[in-house]
Amino acid sequence: MSWRWHMAVLFAFAFTAPAAEISFRNDVLPILSKAGCNLGSCHGAANGKNGFNLSLREENPAADHLALTTDISGRRVNRAAPDQSLLLLKATALVPHEGQERFKIDSREYRVLRDWIAGGLKDDTGKATKLTRLAVTPNEKILVGKGEAVRLKVEATFANGDRRDVSDLVVYEPVTTLVNVSADGVARANGDGETVVLVRFIDRQTPVRLAFIPDRARVWSQREKPLNYIDRHVFDKLQRLRLQPAVKCSDEAFIRRVSLDLLGIVPMPEEARAFAADTAPDKRSKLVERLLVRPEFADYWALKWADLFKVERRALDERGLKFFHGWLRESVAQNLPLNEFARELLASRGSTYTNAPSNFYRAHRTPVLRAEAAAQVFLGLRLQCAQCHNHPYDRWSQDDYHNWAAVFAQVDYKIIENKRTDKNDQQEFVGEQIVLINNKGEHLNPRIRSAATPRLLGVAEEKIGLTGDSLRAAADWVADPANPLFARAQVNRIWFHLMGRGLVDPVDDLRPTNPPSHPELLDELAADLVKSRFDLRHLIRRITASHTYQSGAESSLASASDAVHYAYCLPRSLAAEQLLDSLSRVIGAPIEMSELPLGQRVVKLAGPVSDRKKDDAEKFLTVFGKPPRLMNSECERLSDPTLGQSFQMMSGPVVASMIMQSDNRLGRLLAANKSNAEIVEELSWAALGHAPTAAGRAGFARHLAAAKDRRAALEDILWALVNAKEFVLRN
Repeated sequence: MSWRWHMAVLFAFAFTAPAAEISFRNDVLPILSKAGCNLGSCHGAANGKNGFNLSLREENPAADHLALTTDISGRRVNRAAPDQSLLLLKATALVPHEGQERFKIDSREYRVLRDWIAGGLKDDTGKATKLTRLAVTPNEKILVGKGEAVRLKVEATFANGDRRDVSDLVVYEPVTTLVNVSADGVARANGDGETVVLVRFIDRQTPVRLAFIPDRARVWSQREKPLNYIDRHVFDKLQRLRLQPAVKCSDEAFIRRVSLDLLGIVPMPEEARAFAADTAPDKRSKLVERLLVRPEFADYWALKWADLFKVERRALDERGLKFFHGWLRESVAQNLPLNEFARELLASRGSTYTNAPSNFYRAHRTPVLRAEAAAQVFLGLRLQCAQCHNHPYDRWSQDDYHNWAAVFAQVDYKIIENKRTDKNDQQEFVGEQIVLINNKGEHLNPRIRSAATPRLLGVAEEKIGLTGDSLRAAADWVADPANPLFARAQVNRIWFHLMGRGLVDPVDDLRPTNPPSHPELLDELAADLVKSRFDLRHLIRRITASHTYQSGAESSLASASDAVHYAYCLPRSLAAEQLLDSLSRVIGAPIEMSELPLGQRVVKLAGPVSDRKKDDAEKFLTVFGKPPRLMNSECERLSDPTLGQSFQMMSGPVVASMIMQSDNRLGRLLAANKSNAEIVEELSWAALGHAPTAAGRAGFARHLAAAKDRRAALEDILWALVNAKEFVLRN
């Protein structure tokens, strides 16, 4: 053997601890995790590496012990000569190893693994003292100045009361490249901003939120007063980050913003003028009250639910599509409490032509799809990763996933008829269906290769056995005011729709390892929603009444780079339906669409049109991100600007045909013998929600003075207004 091997033996025996002290579950496996051996890129991959397969992130300790101790060659772990074990030789790079050196031969990791091998490879899986708590200090920290660092101290508490400092044993996983964390827990920034570090040990994960900010002056002033508890939470965080909130937006900006957010359309020019001229101190809250009872509110917020519940023709057919969409709209119009709304959907059954909520199950044909949809929409949980293995970033195990799916295994269907047009499309249904309960329905758990036990997510084991009607049990549990998951998920979704970003982002990924930007605010909003008996309008009133919602889009130099903490209003693109409906209102021309009665808004469409039937207006909506409704996620609706969108606005057939219609808003103004100045004023109020600026007036006047065709010149001005950033963005 080489001198390096003899040195390894020397170091190993010099620091050997009693073999009986080594726990496979609590000592050996954490070392393999720290070394990265059980990651998906290494031996934790589905098929392992080079014949050696570990479970991903320690999810199956029993299988890991078997993999380590049943090597036919006897080389992976050598009880007779522990230091000749490949487990040690490769990890210390004493023999070639694709993963290179993972620890030193004089390290604690080496000694623990060697003593475990020498002590007989004992397996205490299922017997080892369980880890009950993993605490990190600090769990949140703001560091000021370049080069600042923080040391994370991690303490593990076990069921027997033992506490251990495991700072050098845990796995530190930054979720972005903004921070580097050393093996012993020293976090140092690569730049300015806020990020999260996941601290993982055995079967626990704890998030640590770190913010690195430049050593800038404390710019905070009291020029803006908090209007409610929302502002107190937001202002407190801004002050700690040394960020100044923007001043309140103008009245013109507020009415445009709140009209888009609540009704999905820009205000009429006369509405904007009247609001700007109103001097009442409470006019903003009164405006919100008026908008909340308008029919357009129900139209627009029903659209949001329709996106999430996959309301589309292929699965529901034309009749079911319109029936389900109509029920969603009526639920919003009648202000059905959100938890009762969820209860009716989850417990639904009967004919999809007479009981509208049952169409939820018509669109989700398997227990897996139903379980994932219910968790993601109603609880804000993305369970998909747990289908094949324990969730790497959440507490849900593979058994949790399949037991939850088993709750929905009782759903069955009686297909009265199916007149599908595409015989090869097994997901297309045309005809009535009856959703019914089959008490013999089961769902297979592939891990145990037998039927899963219907259980609710995260409920204590002694309380989760379900018998009889599991759908009603699940519906009652989701809708229970004592269930914190539902209230937090709905609050985060509503906040997202009003503010452009969830307190937790992505909006439907609420897990401990993806903490909210303002955790106390999320909790207080959730408690407020429960207290209001899950009143959607109540929460909208609360949010729109805050300075945080009403802040202007102008930011300080320091705040401009911050897109997370609501220092100012983040501009965002109008949604597809918002944009097309607003274009129709501004230009004063109806939307020409085969699926839409002339004069109606596209937000009232029950569902998307199939690709083979799309006309110019439907193609316009698709280009601007209207989803096909094949997923239960807000992420399906695209919002990023594209080159195709620019072409649609600048030279597309929809905008061009509207502007050139002879009897549109421009045509009516000309027919009324309005002057150029009056027409420009009216068009500016219609498109931008305010009077033209002095520079705008002057530029438009020069263009009109040089024009030979007055109508064509005014069309140019109208085209310029609807292509302005101020129109295509919500700010």
